[in-house]
Amino acid sequence: MSTARSPQPLRPQPSPPRPLPPQRVPEILVFDSGLGGLSIAASIHRQIPAARLTHVADNAGFPYGNQPEATVVDRTVSLVLEQLARRAFDVVVVACNTASTVALPALRAAVDVPVVGVVPAIKPAAALSDSRRIGLLATPATVKRPYLEQLIRDFAADCAIERVGHPQLVSWIEDWARGRPLPEPALSVALQPFRDAGVDTLVLGCTHYPLVREALQRLLPEVAHWVDSGDAIARRTGALLEASGFQPGDLVRHKSSGHRCLFSGPVMADIDPFLARLGFRQA
Repeated sequence: MSTARSPQPLRPQPSPPRPLPPQRVPEILVFDSGLGGLSIAASIHRQIPAARLTHVADNAGFPYGNQPEATVVDRTVSLVLEQLARRAFDVVVVACNTASTVALPALRAAVDVPVVGVVPAIKPAAALSDSRRIGLLATPATVKRPYLEQLIRDFAADCAIERVGHPQLVSWIEDWARGRPLPEPALSVALQPFRDAGVDTLVLGCTHYPLVREALQRLLPEVAHWVDSGDAIARRTGALLEASGFQPGDLVRHKSSGHRCLFSGPVMADIDPFLARLGFRQA
């Protein structure tokens, strides 16, 4: 006589793992009067590859050094607010020395996201210089501003600072980015005060200047240390992203694409090859 087996209880089958929700991409707005902010954007991309970057160039108001301070404040605040109304950004980087000097208080009062400004890298230059002779290559407006004197008093009081405020270099670089040759003979003449002063460290005090660092290094091979604000700005940006909830690992886990460059003035079609080399496109 056969006996029927009792049915075995069904074991619950494990549910398939749920896909993790995609990590939100950090959105960073980089603002400048021209193309110089792209040097800051490049530093941010190296340190925070997961971030998606939007660069805004106010070419309709370029250059800011020739504008009244009230105009710089109005243009900076209005253009940044316009972008914040179109997209949610996590950090705003003002990658312009002039705008950082005169517009940051008004901008921070007008927006509810963190704002990072830029100043000439006097402090790290003083830490690097062996001879205590430092060169500062900047715009005429920057070398005259009181905040530069304060930076020197605070961080480089024991250094001799040779300043060159060049009136045309920013425009030369804008033209160079659009395919024109950089006038290196004239630039070499402009750099002669640094040779005469025997500087061993050079501060690139405008965000445009790192874009042509290779040319500058060819013309000043005796300079041992080249300093700009890009890496410091990128570190500060990363710290603000972490403070807002992004995990450090998520900021470097992958590389974002879709970096955009916008212009307030007429579209510059001849800038597209330069933007493409930096991973940007016009939008």
